[in-house]
Order: sequence, then structure tokens, then C-alpha cells
Amino acid sequence: MTDANLPQTKCGFIALVGRPNVGKSTLLNHMLGQKISITSRKPQTTRNNVTGIKTEGPNQLVFVDTPGLHLHHASAMNRYMNKAAGTAIKDVDVVVFLVDRTHWTDEDEAVARRLENLTIPLIIAINKCDQLEDKSVLLPHLQRLSERLQPKEIVPISALKGVALDRLEALLADLLPEGEHMYPEDQITDRSSRFLAAEIVREKITRQLGAELPYQMAVEIEEFEQDGGILHISAVILVERDGQKRILIGDKGDRIKKIGQQARIDIEALFDIKVMLKLWVKIKSGWSDDERALKSLGYDDF
Repeated sequence: MTDANLPQTKCGFIALVGRPNVGKSTLLNHMLGQKISITSRKPQTTRNNVTGIKTEGPNQLVFVDTPGLHLHHASAMNRYMNKAAGTAIKDVDVVVFLVDRTHWTDEDEAVARRLENLTIPLIIAINKCDQLEDKSVLLPHLQRLSERLQPKEIVPISALKGVALDRLEALLADLLPEGEHMYPEDQITDRSSRFLAAEIVREKITRQLGAELPYQMAVEIEEFEQDGGILHISAVILVERDGQKRILIGDKGDRIKKIGQQARIDIEALFDIKVMLKLWVKIKSGWSDDERALKSLGYDDF
């Protein structure tokens, strides 16, 4: 028997969509108050749909951080990322379309086209608004977006600095359907610990290599075992060519050592345990355009 004085619980899925590198993962991490989605300045850092769960009182917001929709479909990996993003839009209760101030690209346009006939509520979040000296320049852009996509609301935010995220969360909570919570109150993601560890390693590689980073790079966890108060993790970094392997290892192994040190610090913070992390680099030619290889690496969400 339910207590009539208790607030009705609400639970719903919210897709964060937008072009690559617009700030979706940063927004998710700040909304949760904890890092679960990796970030870097490199486009296409997010490859999988990553679920982040925030429970506040009667409301449970289940965010789906999607890979950036992009225009290049040359490899199986690119096709996978676009499919992951497109599938998320179909299976949620609310969509948040994240754009960067008045900066509009062909990839923003591609996302907008997918949202034109949306049958669920849409909120447009204008990111990095704190970097605009004259906010009036936004008005014509907001007017065009409003007329074209008919959003429930347009919210200027800063994902990185946390500006207006409380307002965005309140708007989203209002749009959630009534229903029981799907996850325990203290759960923040449905991704496995192995997945999160692999993603942290990949983030450190992405940040270390910058422009040198080969897109044909993946991280596979081969060992994930706790022994007493120590978590032992062994990860293989897959690349496609010998030259990419040399770049990753660096002069006398200095680069791979630095990647391991930085990843270990974040993994220890995430799991609150001492970590022994071992990294290897392995050449696996053609893996990024091989559907079976992608599935073996966990790119098989659908």
C-alpha cells in the first residue's frame, strides 16, 4: 500500500546527443558529480553509449552519453558509433541536443536533421555560454533552432563550469514519466568495472598522444582480479601498424609508462582500492574495420 503523502517516483532515459567533441561526456560527468565518461579534446573520444544514473529523491534520471554523430562512414568503427548514437535517440524518453554557442557545423546539421521529426520531448542545451562576452549574438541562432526543432526549452549552460546545470536537471525531471526506479539509489552506471577501467586507459592515451593518436586504437582488459587489498589489471592496447606501436611506447618506454601512471591514479580513485596496472601494446591489423573483431572488443550493444 502506497503512502499518498509520498511523492510519486519518476524514472526515464535521457539521450545526450550532438556532434563529436561538443561536451556531452563533460556534461554527463558534471551532472553526476562523478567521472564515468572519458573526455579529451580529440573528436570521437566516446565510442559507446555510456549510461550514467542520477537518483535525487523521487526522480531517477538515466543519462545515455552517445558517440558524436559524424559524417564519415568509412570504417566499421565509424558505422558502429553512428549506429550507437542513432539507436539511443529511439529508445529514450527525452533528448538533450548539445550545441556549441553559435558555432554550427555540417555535423551539427546532420544531428538536427535526425531530430526534426522527434516525437519525444527535446531540450537544446547551448554549451560554453560563459565564453560569450555578448550573449545577444545568440538570439538569432536560438530563434532559428526554436522554429526548426520545436524544443520544450533552450537552456544556455557551461558543462565544464557547471553553469545552469541545476536548471537543466529540473527541466529534465519534469519531463520524466512516472514509474518505479530501475536502478538502486547508489548505482551510477550500468557499465562493468572492466569497461570503465579500459575507458580510463583509453582516455589517458588520447590525452597523451593528441594529434599523433591513431583512430585505430582500442583497449582490451585481459586480467581484472582482486587479491586482498590490491586490484590487478592487465590491459592490451591494440593498434594496426608498427609505427603506431612505436608512438605509443615512446622513447625507452617513457610514454606508455606515463599513460599507465595516470590511468592507475584515476582507476584507484574510481574503485577506491590500490591498483597494479600492466599495459602492453599489440599490433592487430585491420581490427577497426572488422565487424567480428569489434564485437570481441565489446562494440556490440545492439
